Amino acid sequence: MSNFELLCAIVPSAIIDTLWMTCASSFFAFLFGFPLGLLLYATSSGNLFQNNWINRPISAIVDSLRAIPFIILAATIMPITRIIIGKAIGNEAMIFVLSISAIPFYARIAELSFREVDRNLIDTVRAMGATRFQAIREVAIPETLSSLISGFTVTVITILAATAMAGFIGANGLGKLAISYGYQRYNLVVMTILIIILIILNNVIQWFGDRITKRIIFRCQGLQSSIKNLSKDRSNIFFEKN
Repeated sequence: MSNFELLCAIVPSAIIDTLWMTCASSFFAFLFGFPLGLLLYATSSGNLFQNNWINRPISAIVDSLRAIPFIILAATIMPITRIIIGKAIGNEAMIFVLSISAIPFYARIAELSFREVDRNLIDTVRAMGATRFQAIREVAIPETLSSLISGFTVTVITILAATAMAGFIGANGLGKLAISYGYQRYNLVVMTILIIILIILNNVIQWFGDRITKRIIFRCQGLQSSIKNLSKDRSNIFFEKN
């Protein structure tokens, strides 16, 4: 079988497996990582729901999980994976492991994004009578949307890279092909094509992330100026009364 025939036979299904693991893991990373990052931000010192009893343990767990390399994490939680998924290898098992690895990663990125919010904006809407939840919903989240999307793009690309390592522990996809045909058999042609495909996928993800980020920045540009104008109007009314 020629290299071309081999590629036509094995690459399409490998791309589908890789995209499936990447998309599913990215979904769970955002689903759980976003609220976890928001919780870390809101309960940190000097913020709206300051609570060190909640913040410090969660922060320690997040940092601990982020410090464990993916392959070591996958091997460590194999018993848990087998209990929850029903098996310790395969695409579904790797989606679980990838999610466990990506959730704390994105949670910390989300927290850092929320820290960029101008505290004066929060204080302004609070002075106007907004509750703490309203301040988060109407100011903190809109102000950080672009950073959140940029961080999520980085997370998705990191997950894509991790799917290649997942090939070492039983997952299908481009990583498994790279190991089988590139590392074990050293088929340079197949290995080169797989690398090119991964680079293309990486660039496509980054392109989509950048496009979405630019649109969000354009739409949210008026938020900060609107709040500042409201603050000025409020100040003018106060001085007129006095």
